[in-house]
Amino acid sequence: MPACSSSENAPPASALPAPAPTTASVPASVGDPFDVPIDHATEAELRLFATGDALFGVPLRDADGLGPLYTRTSCGACHATGLRGPGSVQKMVVVLADGVTPSADQSALPFGHTVHPQLTAGATSPVLPPTDASLNVKVTSRVGPSILGRGYVEAILDSEIERVAAEQAKRTDAIRGRINHVIYASEANTDTRFHSHRKGDVLIGRFGLKGRIGTLDDFTADALQGDMGITSPLRPVEFANPDGVKDDLKPGIDVTMESINIRSNYVRLTAIPKRESVINGAALFAQVKCSACHVPSMRTRKDYPIAAIADTDAIVYSDLLLHDMGTDLADGIADGEATSRDWRTSPLIGLRFLKTYLHDSRATTLEQAVLMHGGPGSEAAEAVALFSALTASEKATLIAFVGSL
Repeated sequence: MPACSSSENAPPASALPAPAPTTASVPASVGDPFDVPIDHATEAELRLFATGDALFGVPLRDADGLGPLYTRTSCGACHATGLRGPGSVQKMVVVLADGVTPSADQSALPFGHTVHPQLTAGATSPVLPPTDASLNVKVTSRVGPSILGRGYVEAILDSEIERVAAEQAKRTDAIRGRINHVIYASEANTDTRFHSHRKGDVLIGRFGLKGRIGTLDDFTADALQGDMGITSPLRPVEFANPDGVKDDLKPGIDVTMESINIRSNYVRLTAIPKRESVINGAALFAQVKCSACHVPSMRTRKDYPIAAIADTDAIVYSDLLLHDMGTDLADGIADGEATSRDWRTSPLIGLRFLKTYLHDSRATTLEQAVLMHGGPGSEAAEAVALFSALTASEKATLIAFVGSL
């Protein structure tokens, strides 16, 4: 699949013919379809999907407004065919002697926690981790998450997320998921069908590895601005940089509101891949308490503008809550109400297409990923112990079930 084009010459969705059957969107190398439109999409929605899929395509150029600093040149570099990677983003933070607690003094990182190594448009100074040996700087990687089924995630009722958090607060074990209440950081979107949030509104965080963003248009605009230096009416200002460069080789705002919304609607319309049945898998998943955080389903809004997603059970296998995953997975970064040790429960969608797991791809098998949930202080430590106590056959069944999602 191509990556992310800022071209304003692409035809509007209404001008495109309805796409052929969705096999046109299926990567040619696989017979198991993913990165395809949701079932029961309307003809208009199929056109939106096709247009957005194309805009998720071509690498951005200097003339498109790339930079002046950037990390990646395309959406596909972080979300290849709707999945993870191969690109990753480095994060940096000044931590205390324990290596995971962020220092109160982050003045050594005046341009934020994201490494921006690439330059264009007259910039000469990248944003890199400090080399001062007296500073205790922790550098970590984050792989771009899958975008499959994220329309369902956006459509889930706030009250459902709040209900699950309240239920977990009453548990007698260590599992205590928390909502990440976040600020809507973009300007207001002129398309108010999905929401009417204004800058500064407090939302439930759903997207990003720590649930730091609440809507898909805000997520799209944030990624274009933060990873590629592409401004939009939602995020009209270039991020601060050492050279003080305030624009790029495309003067003014780089992409239109329509182009943001087309990309966002492509993500909204991307299906959850078909899942296989694994006998006894779901029962074991619940038995070892995986389902306490990876909640199989939550109900979506009746008024969600995409009818096929509205008022249904979103089978996302996530509670969309923050959980303390202990020191082994801590990255030192705080996002909203998320601490260094907190991560939002990752939706288990399309796992059978992945080759690496966890936020930084440190796990190369699903069993490794499960075991790495059990580090010191992790809420999931008991679940990992229960998994470890299973017979070899039961473990194989459970891993096959998770791998089928």
